[in-house]
Amino acid sequence: MRKVLISLILIFTLPGTTGPASAEEKSVTLREAIELGLKGNPELKAFHNSVYAEKESIGVARSGLLPKITFEERFMRTTNPTFAFSSKLNQERFSQADFAIQDLNNPAAINDYQTSISVEQPLFVRKANMGLKMAKEEYSASLVDLTRKKEEVAFNIVRTYLTVNTAKEFVGMADKGIEDAKEHLRLATLRYDSSLGLYSDVLRASTGLTEAEQKLVSAGKNLNVAMRALGLLLGLSESVAADASPERFVLKDMDYYKNGSLARNDVKSLEKRYENARNNIDLAKSDYFPVLGIGGSYQVNDHRAPFGAEGDSWTVSAFLRWNVFDGTLRSYETSRANYKAAEAREYLEGLKKSVSFRVYSAYLGAVEAQKNLELAEKALKTAEEGARLVKLRYENSLSPVIDLLDAQLSLDNARANLTARKNDSLTAIANLSYESGTIFEDLDIKASAN
Repeated sequence: MRKVLISLILIFTLPGTTGPASAEEKSVTLREAIELGLKGNPELKAFHNSVYAEKESIGVARSGLLPKITFEERFMRTTNPTFAFSSKLNQERFSQADFAIQDLNNPAAINDYQTSISVEQPLFVRKANMGLKMAKEEYSASLVDLTRKKEEVAFNIVRTYLTVNTAKEFVGMADKGIEDAKEHLRLATLRYDSSLGLYSDVLRASTGLTEAEQKLVSAGKNLNVAMRALGLLLGLSESVAADASPERFVLKDMDYYKNGSLARNDVKSLEKRYENARNNIDLAKSDYFPVLGIGGSYQVNDHRAPFGAEGDSWTVSAFLRWNVFDGTLRSYETSRANYKAAEAREYLEGLKKSVSFRVYSAYLGAVEAQKNLELAEKALKTAEEGARLVKLRYENSLSPVIDLLDAQLSLDNARANLTARKNDSLTAIANLSYESGTIFEDLDIKASAN
């Protein structure tokens, strides 16, 4: 009877294990993943459109310095003495009879089709010049923002890629745990068959195998989720597998990261915007300056049909417009611009201090992660040796099965801890590279500015 029970246990607890589903997944290296992400990441694509919009703002600002050409067709029917008099003159139909007092005071209704084209060219518009300068500066800042956004996307890809790699290692670790659990069940079964062990040892070993298989199921699920998350970052709808463990991240001296952070792209971007905030002061003051320009128009008039040309005339002009008093509007706008510039300066100083702190914190985090990795490697060695010794004692009837299972649990935890610490160490160094703005340099990847 006992052999029947053991046979049933073996049938239900020793099935072949399978890894996670691999349908629709592709395998990429870290460099390939980043290159795909820089092209296909949806958030990065949206940011590109924002930059393109800023570039078009330059054309909008420049349009204030270009000539304005206007075409107009107008129809009028009137008995107004002044308009009737001037319409006939413009149509070149005025005669001696039109000087009759009665006709001048009470003219008959007259039609006038007026066709005109006019041109106005600004010569000096300080506000438009300042607006163009600020638009160019804002576009330059947005390009720097785009580079920083690429760094952010690259870091997210690196972090997710490492998560995929770690999840894959957890699957391998779970497979190894199943192998160990099967060996424990085999030993317990042999001892029971030889009347040297208890049936409860077989049951405990069987439970350990079941728990190991549950860990494999969870590890497989986590791997599939991580691969799909990586695909999402790359702008793909399918899962993406990590081709190999990245080894590009090496912790360097603190001075390297500190110097790199001085040129971090978001700092450079805010510096440009601070400069633009100062330009905004000049923009507000530009309303104190006059506007100079020239213009001209050509006009034809007809009383019978649109676009007719009974009479034609032209005009050439020059103009100066000077807003002498605007109800103190310029004064308040200048004062507000000064406060906004001061606000931008404080934000810039705050960001520089924040970057310095974050680099310092990230460096300490990377050092901590490396030390914890070294300790995890030592812990795994002692756990492996401990599990080996307990197994020998159990085989020689010197330890109960509970000691064997406890040693196996300790070994599994040490394996899991080492895998997690490897991921933590690489992620911490990648985070340090991102915080210092050196991530592309550290990965030896060139990211275009647009």
